[in-house]
Amino acid sequence: MKSFTRLVGLVAPMDRANVDTDLIIPKQFLKSIARTGFGPNAFDELRYLDKGEPGKDNSTRPLNPDFPLNFPRYQGASILLTRENFGCGSSREHAPWALDEYGFRCIIAPSFADIFFNNCFKNGLLPVVLPADVVSELFEELYANEGYQLTVDLEQQTVTRPDGKSHSFEVDAFRKHCLLNGLDDIGLTLQDADHIRAYEAKRRESAPWLFGITE
Repeated sequence: MKSFTRLVGLVAPMDRANVDTDLIIPKQFLKSIARTGFGPNAFDELRYLDKGEPGKDNSTRPLNPDFPLNFPRYQGASILLTRENFGCGSSREHAPWALDEYGFRCIIAPSFADIFFNNCFKNGLLPVVLPADVVSELFEELYANEGYQLTVDLEQQTVTRPDGKSHSFEVDAFRKHCLLNGLDDIGLTLQDADHIRAYEAKRRESAPWLFGITE
């Protein structure tokens, strides 16, 4: 898993509340569990004018000119600014996979759906909760300033505006440790690989029949 430490990134808007996971990545794309290939279909129903299907050549599909993520000024954005209850709906892990592959590393909102919030940390995304009035101020600045960037510092737990004003955010200490060090569940387990191998060797010696050894 990719680590997250400090990000200075272009911000893009998703100015709506209750964005559910089916809007983030529609159900027809859930057949694959490869974790890759979902970026071109992130926000598919909003992003394109036709219906997306697995295997379709997205480069030939008509883009929706009214969808902000298609605007030239937001190309290359790594921070998504949105409204309350982002990621509601079904618990599909494909949603953070799609957002990550699109290029987002951080999502800022007044609130998130619990399961989506947890899935973000497990997939290298940082979900940041800021007060609704602060988020509204950030939207105003974002719309008024092309190329608007924020600095998100996980170690310091701050979001800093271009004028230097900072806002603190809360994050669980264990999740923070994992994200700073790029540790998903598998990575955490592999930290104890030596202990696991030692246990297996001892177990093989004390109960060889469990391993098919019949000396």
